[in-house]
Amino acid sequence: MFQSRAKWSGGWPAGCGQVGHLADSCPRHERGLEFTPGVGVFWDRRPPNHGSLSKKMISLSVKWPLGTMSFLLSSLLILLTPSWCRSSEATTSPKTSDGTPFPWDKMRLPGHVIPVHYDLMIHANLTTLTFEGTTEIEIRASQPTSTIILHSHHLQISKATLRKRERQSEEPLKVLEYPPWEQIALLAPEPLVGGLLYTVVIHYAGNLSETFHGFYKSTYRTKEGEVRILASTHFEPTAARMAFPCFDEPAFKASFSIKIRREPRHLAISNMPLVKSVTVAEGLIEDHFDVTVKMSTYLVAFIISDFKSVSKMTKNGVKVSVYAVPDKINQADYALDAAVTLLEFYEDYFSIPYPLPKQDLAAIPDFQSGAMENWGLTTYRESSLLFDAEKSSASSKLGITMTWFGNLVTMEWWNDLWLNEGFAKFMEFMSVSVTHPELKVQDYFFGKCFSAMEVDALNSSHPVSTPVENPAQIREMFDDVSYAKGACILNMLRDYLSADAFKSGIVQYLQKYSYKNTKNEDLWNSMANICPTDSAQRMDGFCSRGQHSSSSLHWRQEGLDVKTMMNTWTLQKGFPLITITVRGRNVHMKQEHYMKGQGDAPETGYLWHVPLTFITSKSDSVHRFLLKTKTDVLILPEEVEWIKFNVGMNGYYIVHYEDDGWDSLIDLLKGTHTAISSNDRASLINNAFQLVSIGKLSIEKALDLTLYLKHETEIMPVFQGLNELIPVYKLMEKRDMNEVETQFKSFLIRLLRDLIDKQTWTDEGSASERMLRSRLLLLACVRKYQPCVRRAEGYFREWKEANGNLSLPNDVTMAVFAVGAQNPEGWDFLYSKYQSSLSSTEKNEIEFALCMSQNKEKLQWLLDQSFKGDIIKTQEFPDILISISRNPVGYQLAWQFLRENWNKLVQKFELGSSSIRYMVMGTTDQFSTRARLEEVKEFFSSLKENGSQLRCVQQTIETIEENIRWMDKNFDKIRVWLQNEKPELLVNFSGHKCVYYSIFIHIVWFDGLRKKNKSLLD
Repeated sequence: MFQSRAKWSGGWPAGCGQVGHLADSCPRHERGLEFTPGVGVFWDRRPPNHGSLSKKMISLSVKWPLGTMSFLLSSLLILLTPSWCRSSEATTSPKTSDGTPFPWDKMRLPGHVIPVHYDLMIHANLTTLTFEGTTEIEIRASQPTSTIILHSHHLQISKATLRKRERQSEEPLKVLEYPPWEQIALLAPEPLVGGLLYTVVIHYAGNLSETFHGFYKSTYRTKEGEVRILASTHFEPTAARMAFPCFDEPAFKASFSIKIRREPRHLAISNMPLVKSVTVAEGLIEDHFDVTVKMSTYLVAFIISDFKSVSKMTKNGVKVSVYAVPDKINQADYALDAAVTLLEFYEDYFSIPYPLPKQDLAAIPDFQSGAMENWGLTTYRESSLLFDAEKSSASSKLGITMTWFGNLVTMEWWNDLWLNEGFAKFMEFMSVSVTHPELKVQDYFFGKCFSAMEVDALNSSHPVSTPVENPAQIREMFDDVSYAKGACILNMLRDYLSADAFKSGIVQYLQKYSYKNTKNEDLWNSMANICPTDSAQRMDGFCSRGQHSSSSLHWRQEGLDVKTMMNTWTLQKGFPLITITVRGRNVHMKQEHYMKGQGDAPETGYLWHVPLTFITSKSDSVHRFLLKTKTDVLILPEEVEWIKFNVGMNGYYIVHYEDDGWDSLIDLLKGTHTAISSNDRASLINNAFQLVSIGKLSIEKALDLTLYLKHETEIMPVFQGLNELIPVYKLMEKRDMNEVETQFKSFLIRLLRDLIDKQTWTDEGSASERMLRSRLLLLACVRKYQPCVRRAEGYFREWKEANGNLSLPNDVTMAVFAVGAQNPEGWDFLYSKYQSSLSSTEKNEIEFALCMSQNKEKLQWLLDQSFKGDIIKTQEFPDILISISRNPVGYQLAWQFLRENWNKLVQKFELGSSSIRYMVMGTTDQFSTRARLEEVKEFFSSLKENGSQLRCVQQTIETIEENIRWMDKNFDKIRVWLQNEKPELLVNFSGHKCVYYSIFIHIVWFDGLRKKNKSLLD
């Protein structure tokens, strides 16, 4: 994703040198060495070969005078620092626009002035699209100071005053602004006295944002076609400063009293319940909301709209409400029931009562992400919350999780964002597995881990906990590493400790740090104080297991040093490759850093504490072994025919089986594949293709393994097989390798034909069966499998003749629309139904089908219209761009549109945001030629500070380079393998050249249909 890294220890961090002084802009522990000023030593923080993280002093020279020492070290750092990592801020003091020196020279706010309480008054005008406000901040200084530094962005400050608590007189404050850091300085006529309370009063005005962050404008169209306007907030991570001047960092927690002025026809809601409403002028009402709990600024929320609501009470008396536009409030019932159930579950699980009197969930017509878990007022994209019972196949159950982990206990700084997001993602799956066991969401959790590993295997990945400074770097932390990897390593820890011990540690953590800020180590310290329940005993600060489902004395005798173990997973990027070699009863284990595209690059030296699990042909009991060194050996009771590590895919690592290890497992799959679980089968498929990428396994052997899928019926192995095989022919599409591409597509359908033929065109069956049906029928139809195409054409004809009023089975709608969109009349009819549809699910399905057109003019029109945002909302643009980029007819249009409109895209979606990352990766990561690689490099390097430094840029460059290597090495082998396979496997069943398209639907039951900016259509 980012720019190239200097080859120094762990590599230079992304965005290095953008902000702060040199030492701050290139975080020292990222490159392994940390200089301690005035001491003359470097601290070595790199993980040593034995795997623990330690400090070592490296003496430079204690004989040199300190001044000489500092000069030499400064010079050395400058010489060794790449030009893009040098910061002008290291030598130039910041100045305001008129040249006045700005009194603070760091991106982070000083810590000696602390907010205690905010009184906010906001008055938005939904006609002029402006707002004005007054912010009164009660502050306390820990030391005398004449300067108060806080955040403000795109606000026009008209007046600022200071009031001492003991008297009401106000003294004027001089206001200085430094827009590059989004900071203002308030200069007092005399120093504030340390320890006393003061009140800062700021009057200001601003425009409602035209983006998806800050205090922004949203619109919707009624059934009658009237366009209505509302105003909503989205502040995470750094946009509260766009609505009111504030100390906009997560550690600066305070309470808030919020007042909203509105017209009588509108409704205002905020974090807390309404206390009273006062008429302040004719046609103007001021709503007063109760005082909030102590919280960070990014969790403040307020909405001014004409929404309607439905409500229920939990068993403990918490009022839960769902708000939506009037025409869609009838789609809120499922979400309301789910919210009540989940809120009650979390109260029971965490043993902490929900601390607010109400929990609102609001569906916003314009929303960039899936959900934002503000205290007491969670905001959602409509498609993530509202579901039409007649047209939707599932519900999103997101958001309420973070009420506990992200709001009650907040990370101290954004480097530990994963403490919020990773745990929330993990709890989403765990909670729904308990409250809605019929969905079997635990089966789909591991698809998230596989996705995270794809990114984490690149050199441009980052540790789960990694230094960030400026807003763009902070926004980049909202990625698969923070979310999915964070969730996966927590799942691994839960499996390692036991569910009860894990739960006890989490509850202790939340109770100890409620309304406080925490760091990575605080969670591990809480876990370290908990013993597993299966006969564990406390010994010297560690838990020692007495009995466990393990044949290894090694495991039982080990103390559980949770902090040391988990630091290896959060402070190092990437994950381990475990190589297994069986010699009789001896199992030799070796770990190394799995990384794509490194060739002969030296090893990073990373070691992990890996909680290995395994089963064998002689025992289906789960055996355990904690691998803390580079190599180790365990001894089995008897020789075995096969051994399978990482049982159930609970561990965040992949496994290679040397000698005949893979052959034994392939034979097992071909003979009795149900001898191991469906998740184990899915992990074997994933691991095999990951090993192909680094040359540990041949592509022929990986393809041989997939042949067993002809007899597979479970969703996870089938999905993983498609996730590995579809990208193979997607790379061929970008190289115009038509003959082999067509053969490979035919092979794929023949492989799954029996399973496809068994699918019914109904909504019957379990959640897993329905998901499998939806994806298989879509794949078959777009691959021109004629039995599927004929059936879909018949359904579409009947639906069109009924003017779209025929109720189609939900699970086959996507396939039906995809086939219908292939002719101009069907495409136009689908678009007409899109304009009038009130169902988010139906609109998403139509969008997808429209993007499958083979007509370039229609595809270009879709890009233009969705970016314009009139009929197709701009929030849909990233998905439409990616869908078109997956279309062989449209991928060049998508790539060209991204380049030509880059500045507008960054202005709308924000530099570093998940949407920008999604679009950059999605339009380029299937390129596989050197010409395209140079084109991508040239474009992004030309952007300079407007994008060249992004992590996603380096990620996509690495991915294209990997694609080129992969195709150069494996294409001819695939061609030969296809020729040598059974003739019937290569029959081109349709007699037609396959029209393009493949679909990679992530967990639609859980994440919502393609609407989390995560689910790429691969």
